[in-house]
Amino acid sequence: MSHDHDIELRPTEAQTRAALDPPAGRTGGDLVVETLHGLGATTVFGLPGQHALALFDAVRRSALAYVGLRVENNAAFAADGYGRITGEAAPLLLSTGPGALTSLSALQEAAASSSPVLAICSQVPAAGLGGGRHGYLHELRDQQASVRDLVKSVHVVRAASQIPSAIAAAWESALSAPHGPVWVEIPQDVLAAETLLPEVNAPDALPEPLVPRPELTALAADWLAHAERPVVLAGGGVVRADAAGKLRALAEHMDLPVVTTYGGKGAFPWEHPLSGQSWMEDRHTTDFLADADVLLVVGSGLGELSSHYHSLAPRGRIIQIEADLGKLEANHRALGIHADARLALQALLETAPPREDPGARERVAELLRKVRSRLDAQDLTLERELLTTIRAALPDDSPSFWDMTILGYWAWAGFDPRRPGTMHTAQGAGGLGFALPAALGAAVAEPGRPVLAVTGDGGAMYSLAELATARQHDLPVTWLVVDDGGYGVLREYLTGAYGESVGTELSRPDFVALAESFGVRAATTTAADLGADLTEALGSGEPRVVVLRERVRMFGES
Repeated sequence: MSHDHDIELRPTEAQTRAALDPPAGRTGGDLVVETLHGLGATTVFGLPGQHALALFDAVRRSALAYVGLRVENNAAFAADGYGRITGEAAPLLLSTGPGALTSLSALQEAAASSSPVLAICSQVPAAGLGGGRHGYLHELRDQQASVRDLVKSVHVVRAASQIPSAIAAAWESALSAPHGPVWVEIPQDVLAAETLLPEVNAPDALPEPLVPRPELTALAADWLAHAERPVVLAGGGVVRADAAGKLRALAEHMDLPVVTTYGGKGAFPWEHPLSGQSWMEDRHTTDFLADADVLLVVGSGLGELSSHYHSLAPRGRIIQIEADLGKLEANHRALGIHADARLALQALLETAPPREDPGARERVAELLRKVRSRLDAQDLTLERELLTTIRAALPDDSPSFWDMTILGYWAWAGFDPRRPGTMHTAQGAGGLGFALPAALGAAVAEPGRPVLAVTGDGGAMYSLAELATARQHDLPVTWLVVDDGGYGVLREYLTGAYGESVGTELSRPDFVALAESFGVRAATTTAADLGADLTEALGSGEPRVVVLRERVRMFGES
């Protein structure tokens, strides 16, 4: 066997001295922290627990910044928000049993939205492992089984010497395309035991690029070059791969109309003459996509929301570029290209000839005229004006996080993010309570930049405890609570399906008084005053709550 190069294995003099004389009093928890620091982590999220005490003590003695939330699920949402903004793996420190289980719905969102969350969880002492009922506090027969279906990979540690390699492997997994949450599990006694191992130097955990096969991109380029009505459907993979610039270059190079999925918001400029925007639950948009003789799907699995509840039936050829192998051709037969969106789009740019289509812009303009006419006929002036008002108040470079609320559904379709990676939703898994804690994570990622979180009053009840986190860390998050007295989305769904709703009307607190009890300034606003109140709150540099008491309505598809 021959090698093109040799790996330098000889330690430096400084590394040798450090190895021979490691600092005293270090534990397995220190090995975790040293590995994270060596990989480039600067911040960890979490919540202490009995089995994880040594891990948290090591964080206390380290250079890592710790952001503690009040509920494990919210800590996972915060790590998710941090990972979405930075594109880096976000360490999440959890304790055994209830702590681990409480994080699961947020990890489901991270998995569905491809967010790189690195969950490091304690376990009962090693003597209690193996599935027996030993009676340890927080004991589960198989803790890994609870998370295995949610995360990309599980990394089990049973001895201190395994810690650096396990965490490095998890880090690489989280950041390999497609990004996603990963799980590392370490017993309490391994975390707490003193170690004589030397300090961990920077480990190598760089993910391999997911490069497209050239014969596939060559064929895709040929199909696009000879198409009469090609259309691009851009999904969240474009945003995560930082490929918005490549997409725009390809669209302009070949006169390709572009529609973005809800997860792909920001992948293409909203007001560009080739932008069909993102009205995915609109029959005209569905028809526009179906009519393409070549549909280039980039970074989307064509799932339920991206296919108008699987009603999209393309009549032409499909090219699907997707980093998640499980999503490739999962819903439609296609020329499947398993690749990172940025690398695949670059290959198409280098391969496809210029293409001129004078009618492309007019077809896009006609699509948007049909969408506007449909909305005009539904008397939804309030809802449309609310989106316009929020857009005007929010700085272009400020991220926004939208919960599963009616105004959030409107934002999926009709909000202009202005810049890639600035609009984030919970529509991956669809759980409540995402927006505020994820916005807190984003505020940690970019200190000083205002962040907006939007929830309904029902979803707000999932996150109220994190007002204490916002105040404790002085994070500049403005939380807009749309108070309509219940679960508005479910109210409309139930009424539409069965004529009346049940379980959707809620008793709720005085949100303003409650926020102020946490030391967070708050105000009630109206639709007319919302713009001024949001502008003032976002510019305050501190956590704020703005409560809008309005009953907004969903839009119909036709």
